[in-house]
Amino acid sequence: MNRTVHLAVYDTYADWETGHTTAHLTQHGFAVKTVGPTTETVTTMGGLRIQPDLALDDIRPGDSALLILTGAHLWDTGDDLAPFARKAREFLDAGVPVAAICGATAGLAREGLLDDRDHTSAVSFYLDATSYKGGEHYRDADAVTDGDLITAGPTEPVAFAREVFARLGVYEGEKLDAWYRLFHDSDPAAFEILNSGS
Repeated sequence: MNRTVHLAVYDTYADWETGHTTAHLTQHGFAVKTVGPTTETVTTMGGLRIQPDLALDDIRPGDSALLILTGAHLWDTGDDLAPFARKAREFLDAGVPVAAICGATAGLAREGLLDDRDHTSAVSFYLDATSYKGGEHYRDADAVTDGDLITAGPTEPVAFAREVFARLGVYEGEKLDAWYRLFHDSDPAAFEILNSGS
């Protein structure tokens, strides 16, 4: 399996949505590479400046284990990020997973990628505003995986990470459940399970 994960970064990127995901992927042997519209510095919603490792045009599905698309104000203010949704189509067509959270789900909806796949987002009417055709596939859930596509709403970075870990085999079964309970519910018993040798 390819061990490189591509994390999309762009101006107004919602920093907090992928911290659990990228930190734990890195700790489990994945290399996280940031991908911007170009390699010019971008500024996150939190005011952090990120120099992307790669430009969007330079990534190929065959070089990746996963493409992560984060939320950003730009998803709702124009077509600046539409190329990232088109890249997501390229990845999904090649059988490479895509994980989208928050506003990125609206970008995928506009691209038609949610028309035939189970998915979630902030709320159903947020996606309805995109005029997409996938309303019947909307699920009122923290995070949803449908084959190679993972979606989550803006308040669910831990559930989003859980689905990514399950899809990439980072954690499975009892350990996956324990990881979620530790970081979502602050369950101290989950820490022992997660760090046990079994």
